[in-house]
Amino acid sequence: MSLRHFSFGFLQQFRSNVLNTLLISKVHTSSVLRKVEDRKEMLASLPAKDEGTAGEKSIDIDTLMGKKEKFFPDENTPTQLFNGIPFNELPICNIRVSPNNTIILFTDYKGVPRIIRSCGIEGFKNTRKGTNIAAQATAITIGNKAVELGWKTIRIKVRGLGPGRMSAIKGLQMSGLNIVSITDNTRVSWNPPRPRKQRKL
Repeated sequence: MSLRHFSFGFLQQFRSNVLNTLLISKVHTSSVLRKVEDRKEMLASLPAKDEGTAGEKSIDIDTLMGKKEKFFPDENTPTQLFNGIPFNELPICNIRVSPNNTIILFTDYKGVPRIIRSCGIEGFKNTRKGTNIAAQATAITIGNKAVELGWKTIRIKVRGLGPGRMSAIKGLQMSGLNIVSITDNTRVSWNPPRPRKQRKL
C-alpha cells in the first residue's frame, strides 16, 4: 500500500468524520432553536395578564356629572334616609382586596366589627384564594349572614387591587343586600418604591 493510497483513504475518513459531526451539530442546534421559537410562539399566544380590572369599564366622569348629579354625595347625604335609616348610620362592608386573597368585614356605623370572612376561611387554598370566583363565593356567604342579622341596606368601602374587586360587590348584591354607595379607599403612594426590573424571557 503506497503513501498516496494511505493519505487518500485518511482524507476520505477525515472528511466523513467532519461531515458527520457537522450534521449532528446542525440537528442539535436546530432542535434548540426550534424549542426557543416554540416558546416564543407560546408566549405570544398567551392572553394578556389580568390585573384585576377585567370586569371594570372606564366611564367618562364629565358626561356623568351633568346627567347624574344626584348620585354624587353632597352636604345633605349624611342625613338622607335609605329604608328609614340615615346614610351615616348604615352598616359598612369593608372589602380588602389583594392579588392573593379577598377579606370582607362587616362593621356597624360606629366601626365595631360584626362579621368577617376571607377566601381562606371559606375553604379556598393557595392560588385559588386570589380568584374572582373565590371572592364572589365569600361575598355571597357573608351577605347571607348580614341578611340574617337584619341588615338590608349597606355601604361598601373597597381597598386594594386584585381580581376580587368587582366580583365581591356582585356577590353581596346576589345575596340580597341593597348597596347604597361604593367608596374606593385604595391607598395611593406619591413616592412609590422603585419597581422590579423587567423579566427577561
